[in-house]
Order: sequence, then structure tokens, then C-alpha cells
Amino acid sequence: MLDQQAIDFYRTNGYYLHRDQLFSAEKLDTLEQIFDEHLADKGDKLSDELDTPHFRDPRLLDFLLSDEVLDLVEPLVGPDIALWTSHFISKDPQVGRATPWHEDSAYWNGRLSEYDRIVTVWLALGPSDRRNGCMRVIPGTHDNGFSEYVPTDKTTQTFHAEIPGVDESRAVYFELERGQCSLHDGRIIHGAEPNTSDLRRTGYTMRYFPASVKVLPVPANDGWKIWLARGRDSAGNTYQPDPR
Repeated sequence: MLDQQAIDFYRTNGYYLHRDQLFSAEKLDTLEQIFDEHLADKGDKLSDELDTPHFRDPRLLDFLLSDEVLDLVEPLVGPDIALWTSHFISKDPQVGRATPWHEDSAYWNGRLSEYDRIVTVWLALGPSDRRNGCMRVIPGTHDNGFSEYVPTDKTTQTFHAEIPGVDESRAVYFELERGQCSLHDGRIIHGAEPNTSDLRRTGYTMRYFPASVKVLPVPANDGWKIWLARGRDSAGNTYQPDPR
């Protein structure tokens, strides 16, 4: 688990870089093999659009519901933890699009009763650095979560809108080695530059929220699947069974 110094840093800045290996070498190899399968099967979809792969592939629940991850996020989420979503992220070499400044919470607006303790684990499946477009954040910007947005060009950007006027001189770049991970608050302003290197940038995001938070009965949540990862539910949510 994170120590108190790490927890305090996260609370203040909205992120934390975890330099220890999250999974064993064997388990990490297995996850990378699963990613390679999904990448090969993506068809015409761009490789940075591999969203909610665990909806289709229950093997990923071995990672998403693992003690390695849940022990890491529990000090930030609390003892009652629900799995919100996951996402394979792959920025192709030379052609990967940029990720504009955004808050994850803005894309979930109206879907949850609260947003202040959603934690994303970003696990590097290969080296992630400034050369191949690693994630970057603006520290301390996790007190809102719903900024104003302007349209972007989706031929060069992964999203249709971005937060304008961000002071990029404050950006912290999440440079990670394979198997290391970062944690960030779902409300923090973050993005990534395009991958101009010859090395693919690959990661797996795993997102969690307190099981006291209600997933609201709105059309955007129709068909959405969540799992009770640890502890008990106090919001009256409906969860998928654990198939393991």
C-alpha cells in the first residue's frame, strides 16, 4: 500500500508515480500478450481506441480485480471499491495522435453521483517517456473536473474537444518504465503529446470508484458493466458477477 507521504502527495497534487513493479514479470507478460491480441483484432479502429476491453475479455478481470492493484488504490478510494472501466492505450510510432488537455470526469458528467475519489491506474506495458508521447498532467487541477472546452481537430487529436488556455509550463511528464504505473485523480487536467518516435507507447488504464457512489440510471450508462472489486456496496448499484 501507499505510505502516508505518498497519500499526502496524491491528495495535494492529484497524482502519484509508483516506481515499483505492479505485477510479477510473468503476469505482466500475460497482460501484454492479451493486449497484443486485442491490437491485432481491432479491425479498422485506431489503436488508441481500445476501450473497455474487459467487457469482452474476462481474462482481464484477473488483473483489474487483483490484490496488487486494489491494495494500491484502497488508501485513495477507501475499503469499498468498484471497478468503473479500463482502456488499452496505444500510440502508434510516428503517427499516434495527440491527446488534448482534458479531465476524465468531464466525459462521465451526469453518470455518477460523485467524482472526487475516482482513481485511474495507468500501467506502462512498455517504456513511456517524452519521446513517445507519455502522459502529462497539470498538478493541483483536480478540484473542479468540469472545465470549459473548445472543439479540436480529430484527425490530429484523440478527442473532439480540449480545455483551452492551459499553462503547459507547469506540466509534469509521467515517464515510466515497463511495469511501473501512475495514479491520477479523475478530475485532474492531463493530456499527451503525439508519438514522434519509432517506439510504440502502450498502457493499460484501470479505473476505480468508491462503492458508496451511485451509478445513475441515465441512457449513457445503459449496458455499462461494473464489478464490486472489494468490500461492500452502499449505493444500491448492480454489479457483474466475479467469474474467477
